[in-house]
Amino acid sequence: MKFSTICLSLVLSSFATPVLAQMIVAHRGASFDAPENTLAAFRLAWEQNADGVEGDFYLTKDNQIVCIHDKDTLRTGGKKMIIADSTLEDLRSLEYGSWKDKKFRGEPIPTFAEVLKVIPTGKRFVIELKTGPEIVPFLKEQLDHFKPNSKDLLIIAFNQETVAACKETLPEVTAHWLTGYKQEKKNGSWTPTLNEVVAVLKKSKADGLGTQGNRDIVTESFVETLRTHGLREFHVWTVDLPEDASYFKTLGAMGITTNRPAFIRKHLAN
Repeated sequence: MKFSTICLSLVLSSFATPVLAQMIVAHRGASFDAPENTLAAFRLAWEQNADGVEGDFYLTKDNQIVCIHDKDTLRTGGKKMIIADSTLEDLRSLEYGSWKDKKFRGEPIPTFAEVLKVIPTGKRFVIELKTGPEIVPFLKEQLDHFKPNSKDLLIIAFNQETVAACKETLPEVTAHWLTGYKQEKKNGSWTPTLNEVVAVLKKSKADGLGTQGNRDIVTESFVETLRTHGLREFHVWTVDLPEDASYFKTLGAMGITTNRPAFIRKHLAN
């Protein structure tokens, strides 16, 4: 066997080796127990021993970055305001906790800065940008001002142009492109295809993939093929079933995003 062949065999075998522990990320905070994307949910995530928290961020009319999943406030705020058409003061006129439980009444919509301040040193802050690349310069301003350790940050986005802008503007911060999958009813095919995933990762210069935890798609061969095209790491979302967590652990996911961090950590530890 030639030396180059031996090296290739060693590299490929390393991809098949499951990692011993995954980063457990609390999806929108500990959102199974607390109102999503609130400071209460993020603080509870640390009590539940999460390694990191994931929050969703939009840009307001007055160029403030706020933490909320939907493009409007109806579901969690009780009254419809479009985030992009509202000021921070407008959005702060609502409360975002009582829809979950009356004990959380009065929770405000958090700003990016407020969420950043409750991230303990050494914990991971997963920043999902829900907009196009227009948010990136304002994110850079925040990071330049507060100067968090870039190793504690992970930017994620479904918009490939947003990912590309992050890699250009914030090259020191790891960024993953996010994708889910849809199945065609007529022929059963899935989109995006594996080739399309590869193409987006290369075009956006993403450091990794944030993939929906779909076991029909994300298989050992799927991951190995992506790695041969340069994929360095991947994480999965949103995984709340213990059998799914075990499956993605075996595939070598660097992180598992879940609504139930304490529950999933206990299962994986056992």
